[in-house]
Amino acid sequence: MRRSAGVLLRRPADGHVLLVHPGGPFWARKDAGAWSIPKGEHDESEEPEACARREFHEELGASAPASLVDLGTVRQKNRKEVRAFYGEGDLDVAGVVSNTFEMEWPPRSGKTASFPEIDRAEWFPVEVAREKLIAAQAEFLDRLP
Repeated sequence: MRRSAGVLLRRPADGHVLLVHPGGPFWARKDAGAWSIPKGEHDESEEPEACARREFHEELGASAPASLVDLGTVRQKNRKEVRAFYGEGDLDVAGVVSNTFEMEWPPRSGKTASFPEIDRAEWFPVEVAREKLIAAQAEFLDRLP
């Protein structure tokens, strides 16, 4: 089973949560139901919280909050299990610098192109975030302390 872990960050000043939009051509025109918490896959040898912190840094170029609360797991439609950790903090989304991935693009062209893992990050009120998030991940909003 594929497993991912990530951080659900809430800004104390207004209660908004930070979501990321996946990069690459497949996601370019998708919005509602396409956003995610910053997360990434891990194997059995890596602790989920360590993965969540690593992925937060790789995708956003910033450190996750020192104190994180485990929000448990959800299973997405693609059968991937996602574990979230909640923390409070603030982040200037204008300064976000994501790592990149390569894929064949255009398809069957034999050419490789590089894309950011996330193309943007934004703060959303919880009710708007519920509409933006991948359906299974919206459950994490109900688990916020």
